[in-house]
Amino acid sequence: MLQRLSISNYALIDNLEISFDKGLNILTGETGAGKSIILGALSLILGARAESRYFFNQQKKCVIEGSFRIEGFHLKSFFEDNDLDYETETVLRREISADGKSRAFVNDTPVNLTTLKALGEKLIDIHSQHATLEINDPDFQLLVVDSVAKHDGLLNDYRTKFKAYKKTISKLQQLIEDSNKAKADLDYYQFQFDELEKANLAADEQELLEQELYTLNNAEEIKRNLAGAIYLMNEGETSAILQLREAGHQLSILEKFNPEITELHQRLNSAIIELKDIAVEIETIEQRTHTNEPRAEEINTRLSLVYTLQKKHRVNTNSELLQIQDDLSEKIQQAVFGDEAIEKLQKQLDTDKKELEQLAAELSANRAKVIPTIEKEILSTLAEMGMANSNLQIEKAPKPPKGELQQSANLFADTKGHNSPLGGLGDSGADVIRFLFSANKGHSLAEMSKVASGGELSRLMLSIKSLVAQNTALPTIIFDEIDTGVSGEVANKVGQIMEHLAGNLQVITITHLPQIASKGQSHYFVYKDDEGAITNTRIKQLNEQERVLEIAKMLSGDKPGESALQNARELLNI
Repeated sequence: MLQRLSISNYALIDNLEISFDKGLNILTGETGAGKSIILGALSLILGARAESRYFFNQQKKCVIEGSFRIEGFHLKSFFEDNDLDYETETVLRREISADGKSRAFVNDTPVNLTTLKALGEKLIDIHSQHATLEINDPDFQLLVVDSVAKHDGLLNDYRTKFKAYKKTISKLQQLIEDSNKAKADLDYYQFQFDELEKANLAADEQELLEQELYTLNNAEEIKRNLAGAIYLMNEGETSAILQLREAGHQLSILEKFNPEITELHQRLNSAIIELKDIAVEIETIEQRTHTNEPRAEEINTRLSLVYTLQKKHRVNTNSELLQIQDDLSEKIQQAVFGDEAIEKLQKQLDTDKKELEQLAAELSANRAKVIPTIEKEILSTLAEMGMANSNLQIEKAPKPPKGELQQSANLFADTKGHNSPLGGLGDSGADVIRFLFSANKGHSLAEMSKVASGGELSRLMLSIKSLVAQNTALPTIIFDEIDTGVSGEVANKVGQIMEHLAGNLQVITITHLPQIASKGQSHYFVYKDDEGAITNTRIKQLNEQERVLEIAKMLSGDKPGESALQNARELLNI
């Protein structure tokens, strides 16, 4: 329920705060006082578009904040899916700057307007006299039937399986497209694969060959310098090893004079041994280093092939060529064995579809059972509100394959021995629900918007939502002057229906009818304050005596007499 609404710098409102009660909340006031402005501000925290030209003060930002109690509405998963902190008392806030920039928050976490709107739709349902789109929406009509059928568990199970089923269809669609493409390009893929396979590439081959070729191309210089190093280390009359041996001899003479020299002599001998090993290895490399033109030509040929393949496939390494080879192999396998995978997945779809059809049949049977009850309850409520000659018929028909469903059906039309994957299945089963209505005796049934006035549609919507509220947890519902066109005893009945509806959820009603205003548990009066330099919209919650006066004014005008006041007390039962 909406606990508190705070509005700052919007239209005729400088600062305004309202605390709402549970049950039936009544808003009254003169036309133009600002009741619809309050709803407009509320719509901003429900994701509506904002325009800075409606600011009270163009130099300040507009801030709208609403506090909601949300336990019992099963919204934890929504908060988890959107990475939001779940609080039983959740705060929605919208800030709009003078330049039109907008920011939205849920429990102080920034969100985009799409998320704010999605959450707002789960918290508040605003219905005005002219809001006829929802009542004619097949999805809404199906929701009405499902709420009375009370098969949420079955419906959620169906939707979960249907969602997985559609993913499998997408997977199969992609598999078919890939297989068809692979078949069309099989010869080309096979040629490219054979070319790469014949090349017998290795991941590190290019680097090794390039290094070997570099060595062969510089063999003479390498051999000459290695020979020079050997001479300097071990072969010349003044070779390094010979000189170090002489130094070792000198140290051996001195060992008897100083024990430290013994250690130095040992270290020098170790260095000589290491140098001898180095000299041997250098000599080994020098001996096996030689020019080899045939080998160099062989490497050049091999590298030329590698470079050609890399250029052809627009890559720079053998590893990338090997990845391309693996990809080509997969495409060839797909072309050769793709039909088997398609057939296997199609069989899985057939099995899953049978399960979905069974669940859809159960849903359909449940709906068929409750449709007569829905028709009876709605017509009964309408009769109480002065529409005793109304007629309502709820049609339930199989869902035809069309749009996306038809596209999917066409996609698989050539699959051997299998039905279309979706056919008449949809997100909520296999049924299409249509409400046909007539407000007057002897008139043909038709879509509701075509045969009912605004006031009649309002009462019809009130009847429908009253029925839904008895069977499911609805959000706060706001009626914006939907009582237009009714009066007298009918108005009293409308008020009673709202009062009954408020037993299951919070109802906020803007009304000009005293019969309805008297039914409220809390009564708020909206008025213009002209005392300052700028007109300001204000709101106050009325106490018992103020309610008597306000309802008396609604009955007889600004200066009600004693009879009007007494009538008001009777309406309020005080």
